Amino acid sequence: MTHTAAPPPDLRIVPVDHVHPHEEPDSQRLRPLVENLRQAEFIINPPVVAPVTADQYVVLDGANRIHACTALAFPHIIVQVVSYESGFVELGTWRHVVSDWTKGDFIEQLRALPEIHMINSMDARAVAHILCPDGSITAVRAAVETTHERNVVLRDLVAVYQQHATLHRTDLTEPDDVWQLFPDATALVIFPTYQPADIIAAALHHSLLPPGISRHIVHGRALRVNYPLAQLRDGQTSLAAKNDALARWVQEKFAHRGARYYAEATYQFDE
Repeated sequence: MTHTAAPPPDLRIVPVDHVHPHEEPDSQRLRPLVENLRQAEFIINPPVVAPVTADQYVVLDGANRIHACTALAFPHIIVQVVSYESGFVELGTWRHVVSDWTKGDFIEQLRALPEIHMINSMDARAVAHILCPDGSITAVRAAVETTHERNVVLRDLVAVYQQHATLHRTDLTEPDDVWQLFPDATALVIFPTYQPADIIAAALHHSLLPPGISRHIVHGRALRVNYPLAQLRDGQTSLAAKNDALARWVQEKFAHRGARYYAEATYQFDE
């Protein structure tokens, strides 16, 4: 999909409890994020959400920020509203790079999971594949018939290395590129694809994906927004008044060239 232009971002302030994650929080990221938001003056990148009713939303990207705001009892959160049907949203999957753990311990922990069995080859019916730098390939099989059942198994699988190893996400497709970029990697975990309906159902039915599997590419993503967190923490001002203030703030940003559209794909080195 190629886009040369995207519409201005639809930024809104909504109640935190009207925004529903489709994936579990990443414990390795959530704890420091809560502390950062507790002390921060601005929220940098708004979560991206898709509407499912007039006032309920599913989080496409930014679940950890939603969980952090919930933990901090924020009444409201700024979000960017997008639609799967717009043509400006692509859904893919991340791959997980597992580091700081031995292959033997990793495989041993996986074999202890009662609902899975492993085969030393590729398998089209697998719920995941594990590739290692030594060239080995392991298919993870489970007796699942629905996406809901698959999510349960994948949550247990990801929890194994989330608790014992370091997890990085990558969109690299060639294992050799992964080993070069992550020389201490133990394994690369590859997941099956999801459809937009799977993401919506996971959120609405609380059949959550593991953290960091779904990958949403939003053309026209609002980044470096730096909106004052005081506006979100405020429990006295009405939601309508907050959105009026946000609309004026956005208008002023565009009027004074404080917002700029970049059409090209980029790498950022200040994350």
